[in-house]
Amino acid sequence: MTGFLNGTATAMITPFGKDGVDLGAFGAMLEYQMAGGTDMLVILGTTGEPATMTEEEKTAVMEYAVKKAKGKIKLVFGCGSNCTAHAVEAAKKAERTGADGLLAVTPYYNKCTQSGLVAYYESICAASSLPVIAYNVPSRTGVEIQPATMAKIAEIPNMAGIKDAGGNMSKTMETLRLIRGKCDLYSGEDALNLPILAVGGNGVISVLSNLVPADVKKMYTLLKTGKTEEAFALADKLLPLAQACFVEVNPIPAKAAMNLLGFSAGIPRAPLSEIEPENLEKLKTAMKNYGLKVKA
Repeated sequence: MTGFLNGTATAMITPFGKDGVDLGAFGAMLEYQMAGGTDMLVILGTTGEPATMTEEEKTAVMEYAVKKAKGKIKLVFGCGSNCTAHAVEAAKKAERTGADGLLAVTPYYNKCTQSGLVAYYESICAASSLPVIAYNVPSRTGVEIQPATMAKIAEIPNMAGIKDAGGNMSKTMETLRLIRGKCDLYSGEDALNLPILAVGGNGVISVLSNLVPADVKKMYTLLKTGKTEEAFALADKLLPLAQACFVEVNPIPAKAAMNLLGFSAGIPRAPLSEIEPENLEKLKTAMKNYGLKVKA
């Protein structure tokens, strides 16, 4: 299927307080995204740290998001797992809760074959009527969706597209060539948002847009409406900020940045740690150079 997202999505962080998820802080971030013109929120993806959340916490986050934002913005919930049965149950639960779509990262650690990937996505798509986005991020999972494999996965009726965080433009181009008209491709790497959109990507699923949702959306709109020089200029401005958001593993810098903007983002959960002091200074500098007002 095509057309599920033509625009920008934010890979949301999950703010943690002393007693678990800080839903009030999460609500403030949802409001910020909607005010910034973001088209879709991706919740409980990598940036949301679901690997260290309890099932009860995940349910609470999904239910809160539906209550707060359903009907105002598309909601996509992460359901991927290294156990197909668990992914299937998570997909069913997300649909019951009120999701508009699902994000399913490839199985990790087990390192399944390409045939295993096809079977995995067939199982998830069969378990739910919702649009499903396959998530390719081999640097984290150890498993890569090869272009020819994605061509097979694209044949599944409710497969909406692939979030491409592989970092290899040659493979991105080949994937696009093989899936055009079947399902869509979304940039999953902020440093490559512009080139992926320029060659036919339908949207972005962005970490950077936690900080600057309106500008990420503006860059998308400028490029897609043919205002290329303005899009290039904005992309050039966004790039150093995007790079600073990955000075350590995601979402460590993103959470620190949101705290610097005045949100109560909390700190990452162990085994992730707080941002190193020298990297915090790099992040502050990038934010100030961009023109953002940061807390001391």
